[in-house]
Amino acid sequence: MRWEAQTLRSEGGSEQAEDGTPAGAPALLPLSDLQRSITTPEFAGITFHEVLAKSVLNSVPESSAMPFRWTVNPYRGCTHACRYCYARSTHSFLNLDAGADFDRQIVVKVNAPEVLRRELARPTWGRQSVALGTNTDPYQRAEGRYRLMPGIIAALADSGTPFSVLTKGTLLARDVPLLRAASRSVPVQVSLSLAVLDPAVAAAVEPGTPSPAARLRLIEQLASAGAEVTVMAMPLLPWLTDSEGQIDALMRAVAGAGAAHALAGALHLRPGAREWYLAWIERDHPHLLEGYRQMYARSSYAPAAYRRTLARSAAEAARRHGLGRHGAHGVRRDDGPRTDGSPAPAPRRTGRPGPTAGRSDLAEAQPALF
Repeated sequence: MRWEAQTLRSEGGSEQAEDGTPAGAPALLPLSDLQRSITTPEFAGITFHEVLAKSVLNSVPESSAMPFRWTVNPYRGCTHACRYCYARSTHSFLNLDAGADFDRQIVVKVNAPEVLRRELARPTWGRQSVALGTNTDPYQRAEGRYRLMPGIIAALADSGTPFSVLTKGTLLARDVPLLRAASRSVPVQVSLSLAVLDPAVAAAVEPGTPSPAARLRLIEQLASAGAEVTVMAMPLLPWLTDSEGQIDALMRAVAGAGAAHALAGALHLRPGAREWYLAWIERDHPHLLEGYRQMYARSSYAPAAYRRTLARSAAEAARRHGLGRHGAHGVRRDDGPRTDGSPAPAPRRTGRPGPTAGRSDLAEAQPALF
């Protein structure tokens, strides 16, 4: 695919190549560094806005409860289209809506690896841990075309900067060799987001993501590569995926795939995501709408009593299946030196059945979406 022939708008002007794909009126994004907006039949209905970023290393306020102080997000907007995504409201700053535009109007920081490398080379950089995947997914489908993550991983490792990756994207498998190589130099943490086992529910609430079965296979691959994988079982959806039986099945599945740790959490609905998610509830599960309105009437967060009950149920299920409850843990540096000088750890032994044992509940799961 010659994307150069797909130009819709460039440098604030307006142009359309003869063999380009019409996409309607181009979005008037308030971005002075916008280079062009393009479409391609490979991503039907999606427009990519390619920008030259001035900075990609973002600081997190000290007052934040997040366990990291620096982030990198090579994309803005996300084709995973998760209806509950808390980052949806950020699209309103671009004169775009938090619903369909967030899923279909994707900003791509095409020079992210080069800019990051320059920022990490500054004498003032303290090599604090950098989190990837905190706002939009770095391994969404667009990454297959733009290939920004290999350069980002290399820049972080070469500068001696530890980093973590959180994703729903099975495209991460492409970069497993790069992550292992990086882990020889710096601590590397990897987490997979998986909170829904039912393929029909997943296809409805996370329509652009790989299927649950595909993500379980990715956990198996990462565990086989020596990674100590944490599964972020978030968000659990009230009345849809939060029963004790569903939580137990989820913990059993991720443990069977080789995950080492699992953390669960309840759905929260920030402005932007709230309206988009509740519109889906009203359309597909109208009998639940009033319950949701009451649960989230006073806050973006579910009531504290509900969250405590859910956390207790998830913790008990994790223990039953031999899962720890720590945060994201790193790719094991079993083929390289450790920063503390201690020997490399032996391969993890869980005592659990192998990846294919006890997996009959996944036999009917849908194949990967990509």
